[in-house]
Formats: sequence, structure tokens, C-alpha cells
Amino acid sequence: MRIVVHAFEGITMFHLAAPLLVFGEVGRQGLAEGWDPVVWTADGKGIRTAEGPRIEDVSGPEVVEEADLVVLPSWPTDLPPADPVLIGSLRAARDRGSSVAGLCLGAFPLVDSGLADGRDVVTHWGAVDRLRTRRPGLGVNAAALYLDHGDVLTSAGTASAIDACLHVVRTRLGSEAAATVARQLVVAPHREGDQAQYVARPMPEPGGVGDLGPTIDWALSRLDEPLSVDDLAAHARMSRRNFTRRFVELTGSTPARWVLQRRLDEARRLLETTDWPIARIADACGFGSVVTFRQNFSASYATTPTSYRQRFSPRPE
Repeated sequence: MRIVVHAFEGITMFHLAAPLLVFGEVGRQGLAEGWDPVVWTADGKGIRTAEGPRIEDVSGPEVVEEADLVVLPSWPTDLPPADPVLIGSLRAARDRGSSVAGLCLGAFPLVDSGLADGRDVVTHWGAVDRLRTRRPGLGVNAAALYLDHGDVLTSAGTASAIDACLHVVRTRLGSEAAATVARQLVVAPHREGDQAQYVARPMPEPGGVGDLGPTIDWALSRLDEPLSVDDLAAHARMSRRNFTRRFVELTGSTPARWVLQRRLDEARRLLETTDWPIARIADACGFGSVVTFRQNFSASYATTPTSYRQRFSPRPE
């Protein structure tokens, strides 16, 4: 399979290296021939990476004409529109039967090409809102590590590019080949969960939600207790209806959903910073039972509390 990887001035070395490493390992392990990726730039000239080193051994855009897979591993952080020449190359490649992969911010030029119209795509969680406004009618999945439609693939941020590239190996060469590559790279052949578990959600600042600030602070100090909408409305000295309307205006969330998310935020903090048993964390965060806690945690982050703790809690020295 002929794979070409797009590079541009200022690309980070990690984003460029991820597909080169995964696909290059296919050949190094003798799993298939022709998988050695080729780096190309818009003018066929070398580029300087974000970290400083230059990359000179590159090809020009003509290599796209023979590619089976065109990889856009990233995009400049100011997210400029893709130029017409690049868009034309991507469309022509897809029309010839090639696949196009937009990894991390590389989803933006792919979206600009129109190849993802009417489909769901994913990008780094920090750029999801900007991707949603990029092109009308686009479906943006804020949680997935990658989404593959066969001819169009997108992935979430940074390390998710490795997941997406391993997925390509798996779909083209089988699970055993993907496992061999993953083992050599010392990564999971299929990572559990989605990118929701990596999104930073800081707790609100005290008193920082307008006239409901005191009620917000009161609720945050009582996450281990039942907190119904009526309880919150009573503390705010408002009717349930008026409180709910005002709460949604100020936070963008219903009171019940907000309370659940704050309980989950606190649970994540405790999983990361304490060695408390799961039952104690469930109780401290007001979930009532371990089963309820696990169900809500898994529904929000596509992983279990135990797996989350193993991934994010500090390891002993």
C-alpha cells in the first residue's frame, strides 16, 4: 500500500512521526511490502519543524497521484483554510479510490475539501467547537479516538493518531499484524475508552456564576449529599421553573446534568490523587452506590473508574 504523509512548515515532529512510525514498522517487521510512507510538501521543498530541526528528504505533491492512503497528520494551530491546490489533490485522490486520513488538526483540511460532508468526524477535543463551525452540515463527535468511514478517517488529538494508524493496519492486514506493530512500539493495540476522559474540566471558581454563585458554591461543598433541583432552587430562593431557566442561561446545562458532571469531576480528581476504594469515592461524590457510580462514569468516559485510575494516577517512584 502506497502511503503519503503531508508536512508543512512548523509541523510538530510528533504529529509527523506517528504515521511514519506505525506504517514504517509494518515493513520493518516484514508484515507487508510497500507500506513505507513518503513525506511530501506542497512545493516539494524541505520544512522546519516546530521543534527546530529541518526535514529535507521530502517529495512533491505528485506522489499523491499514486497514493492509496493520503495522511494529513496535523495542521497549523491558527487553522487556516486549506488552499485550493491541496483540496483538489485530496478530492482527486478520493475519486481514484484512495483513502484520506485527517489526524488531530489534520481533520480541518480534510473537512475543507468537502470529503467529510454528511458524515461524523473527530479532532482534538480543544478544537471541536471550531471544527463544528468550519462547514455547515458536518457532524462532529467530541469523544471518539478515531472515526473511519472507509474512504475518510479522522482522529482525535496527538497520541490518538497512533490508535488511528494501528486501526488502518488492523483493517488492511488483520488483528495479528496490528498487535505485532503495537507490541514493538510498546502501545496498546486497541486503547480502551475515548477522548472524553482526557478533557480538562476545571471546577467553577467560587461565586463565579452570576447571581447563582452562592448556590453553586453551596452545591459544590455538598456533592456527597442528595442535590435535587428543588434543593438547589430552595437555596437560591427561587421557584423550580425560574431557577431552572436561569441556571441553563448561566451555565448552558440543566441543574441535574450539571450536578452529575460535578460529581464526575470530583470522582476523577479523587481517582487521580487518592488511593481510596471505589466504594468510598462513590459515596464521597454522592452516587449512592458503586453500581450507579460505575454506570455513570463508563457512560461519560467509555472506561471504568479502575481503568481510569490506572491510567492517570501517579505511579510510585
